[in-house]
This record gives sequence, structure tokens and C-alpha cells, in this order.
Amino acid sequence: MAGYSSHLDTFARDNLPPARLQPEFLFRLPALRFPERLNCATELLDRKIRQGFANRPALHSPHETWSYERLLNTSNRIARVLTEDLGVVAGARVLIRAPNSPMLAACWLAIMKAGAIAVATMPLLRSRDLEPIIRKARVEVALCEEWLLEELLQAQKLAPVLARVCSFRGSGTSDAELERLLSRKEESFQNVETASDDVALIAFTSGTTGDPKGTMHFHRDLMSVCVAVCDHLVHPAVDDIFIGTPPLAFTYGLGMQLLFPLYAGASTVLLEAPTPQAVAESIGRFGATICASAPTGYRAILRDMDQFNLGTLRACVSAGEHLPLSTFEEWKEATGIAMIDGLGATEMLHIFVAAAGEAIRPGATGCAVAGYEICILDEDHRPLPAGERGRLAVKGPTGCKYLSDPRQAEYVVGGWNVTGDLCAMDEQGYVWYHGRADDMIVSAGYNISAGEVESVLMAHSAVAECAVVGAPDPERGTIVKAFVVLSNGCTGTRELVRELQEFAKQTVAPYKYPRAVEFVAALPRTHTGKLQRHKLRSPVVDRESPSQDR
Repeated sequence: MAGYSSHLDTFARDNLPPARLQPEFLFRLPALRFPERLNCATELLDRKIRQGFANRPALHSPHETWSYERLLNTSNRIARVLTEDLGVVAGARVLIRAPNSPMLAACWLAIMKAGAIAVATMPLLRSRDLEPIIRKARVEVALCEEWLLEELLQAQKLAPVLARVCSFRGSGTSDAELERLLSRKEESFQNVETASDDVALIAFTSGTTGDPKGTMHFHRDLMSVCVAVCDHLVHPAVDDIFIGTPPLAFTYGLGMQLLFPLYAGASTVLLEAPTPQAVAESIGRFGATICASAPTGYRAILRDMDQFNLGTLRACVSAGEHLPLSTFEEWKEATGIAMIDGLGATEMLHIFVAAAGEAIRPGATGCAVAGYEICILDEDHRPLPAGERGRLAVKGPTGCKYLSDPRQAEYVVGGWNVTGDLCAMDEQGYVWYHGRADDMIVSAGYNISAGEVESVLMAHSAVAECAVVGAPDPERGTIVKAFVVLSNGCTGTRELVRELQEFAKQTVAPYKYPRAVEFVAALPRTHTGKLQRHKLRSPVVDRESPSQDR
């Protein structure tokens, strides 16, 4: 860590993992060697004004378009409110609770300008979800969309460390408290000269299987993913218009829908309810050129392709979960666009394995993104040769830094970030995804990848979505069970169960086929779209039909 820090509130720096438990950081690309003092808001916004972008569009919404100058002036005024009215000092944590909107973007940038730390939260979180986040990060100030106040105020009662909640409106006119305070502020602000390794963001993991983990990211981390992913993978131009389904509270969404557009001098469309259908409709309305979503989002758009005009798109990025080959192929056939499949992690901030353009190999996730190194480790954390399946490990300019969490020692081993993904890497450096380490099914002595079986079933025309888990069985100990969401017009029958089972047997080894198939209305997912397998393993599932076992 650098010797210099602007933080007056040192909670975050004091609770970083000790150096011996942090990963090895790599800064081999010249563009990743940042100066000791670095504020990401200065780089992303103030510098763009000096470069002549003041009158260019920065943020679009269904209601209005903000120029770079308006974004700068609004974020400056919010930074004044934070420091002059709400008592925020450099290093303090500020929680943000709002759907995507220009006002949310301005709040996030204002927190960076003030040298504080953003703790962005998903709009759908309830009070019991917010309470551990507030408590763990010791959040004392929050900015909240007016219509989302109730759950936050309930969480405040559970975590009274949160002393101040200031409301705002993401769109339209409002007399909410933040807007009233803004009306009295000047449009100038002297950004805090933060250190490049001052914490800028605490992003909490979904917490689907237990206590959520806070992942801490420096100002240099936020700029590093701009260099690695934006410059070397997405390649945007100033006339590009970004759009997508992920919320800004999800690090994938933060990068694709705020950091990268501003870094490139481009613009972005921010939708309060970014459903796949709303995004698809807005692509035509705004002429969006770069789309970010998860495979589930792209599949939802594919189901209604004839309703949308997607002709302006030139690049599509998929992340958040594994991209099935069938989805890649259907999207390419429908749009002519070879989708970028990105593998990332909240701990790493963004994507670190992917391929674009001519480098894409259908079925493979891709190679290490510029600035990163990857390898495959065995159970004893030794590197495996090409073609062998094991645990994916990564090093680069970003890495896991949990907020005061003993699980740091599980994620970082020997300087490597061990992500929990089961993969193989071929001799050309391409990564082939086999699922999560905790998704491996052991049935009658065989190791079976849930992801492999899912990919096979997804190729069947009757399957819109599916998820595979291990289910208890008195004879085999565990069997492969598939939960299937059917395509429009299909009915879950015993005949279809047998058809799906035979279809799987024709592609994978017979012992891998799903011995149980259950048709469900929807798969349980987190707010970021990630599958919640633990809910499928529980006895209560939203069923369309009784379980069909064979």
C-alpha cells in the first residue's frame, strides 16, 4: 500500500486483509501503473470536461438526457451536500439505495469526489438484507430513492449506526431532501486527492448461501478494469451508446453502464426497471450499440425477437453466469453478433476471462483478459497441465480484499485468487467452463458437472431454462435432477421427460443423464440474476407439475 492516504475515517483501511493474505497484484501493462494520488471521479468525469466533452451526452433515461457538464455540476453539488450538510469525511461509507437513473450515477460520482466509499445496494433488498451490510460496513449516511425508503428505515432500526438518511428522486421533479439541499449549493467542488489505494467501493456479494461478504476495491481498481476490459475487450468509441439489464449496484453493471461509458467519452442508457423486454425496446428507441446482460436476459429477448429493433447493436457482453453454447448460437443466428462471454467475480470487481471478435471460440469462455494471468489448480493448489479440469485461479491488477472476513484465507491461496469455478484450459490458453466447484454432483461414485448437463439440456428446443442439482437417492446416494422451465407452447409430460433424458444420453456419458426431471415456472435467482441452487435442493420449489423420476 502507498504511504499516502486522504482518509480521515480509517475504518476501511484498518479492516483490509493483512498483506500476507492479499493476492499478488500485477501491473505489467504500462496503462495500469497509476500515480500515487488518484481519484476515479477526476479521471472519469472532470478530465472529460477538460477534454472538451462538456456538451456531449453522458446519461440517457426515458425522461431526459444529461450532458457531461450537467453530470459534473450535479455531482459537484451532491458532493457539497455530503461534506457540508451530512458530515461525510474522506473514508466514510455512504450507502446508496436506488434503481438505475442519472441521479444515482451522480450520487455515486459525488461520493468518489468527496473521497468517501460507496456502498451500493440492490433496490430489491429488504430490511433484513440491508441490516448486515450497514452493520458490517459501519455505514452512517445513506442516500435513498424516495419510494425505497421504507425498508431502509426499518433496517436503520435494526442497525442504529446508520445516523442519517437523505432521500432523493431518480427522475422527474421532486422536493425530496437531497434536491432541496442541492438548490442552495454551488456547482463547483474540489475533488479530494485520494490515494490510488484508498478504498472507493465496498460491494457486497449476493449472500445467497450465508453471511454476505464485503469486497473492497481501490480507486486504482476501478480504473484498472477500464483499461483491461474497456480498452482491450469492448473497444468503445465516443459515439457508442451502452445499455443493459444489470443494476449499478452489481459490479458488472457498474462497469458496463457507468465506468466504461464515461471512460470512453461515450454515453449510457439507465433504466429504472431494466427488464430484458424494456432493454430490448430501448435499444431501438435510443440507438444503443453495446448491450450488457446475463444469458437469462438474452434468452428472454430471443423469445420475442420479432417485437424488437436491435439493428443498431454492434457488441453484446454476457456475464453473471455461464453462457450456454446454444444461447450463443441462437443469438448469433438472430443478430449476426458473436456474443462476448465474460467470466468475472465481485471479488475481482469485473471480468477477467473473455474473448472478443475473431478470438471467440464458441463453447469456450475465452482467455485471460489483458493484464491478468490464469491457471488451473488441483485440490492441493498445484498447477495442472493443459486439458485437466480443476479450480480456476487468477492474478491481475484487481483482487480479493474482503472487509474483515476470515474467508479471505479461503479465497486467496499462494497469491492466487481461487474463484470457485471448475474449468480446464487448453494449450492455447482458452478456458472451458465446467461449473462451480460446489456444483459438482457425486452419483454412484461418478463425478458429474451440473453445468455440463445443463448445457446439453439447453440445446433442446423445449427447454427455455434449466438448472441441475444433486438430489438424495436411497440406491445411488445422489442422482442428477434437472429443473426445467419450458419454452412457450410446450407442456411438461412424462413423454417429454423421457425425450429429454434420451436427448442427454445421446450427448454425454449415460451415467450423467438426469434421472429426475421437474418442470417449474421459474428458476430462483438472486437480484443480479445468479441461480440459487440451494433453493432447488430444498423441498419447496414453485412447481408446474409433479416430479417426473425414472
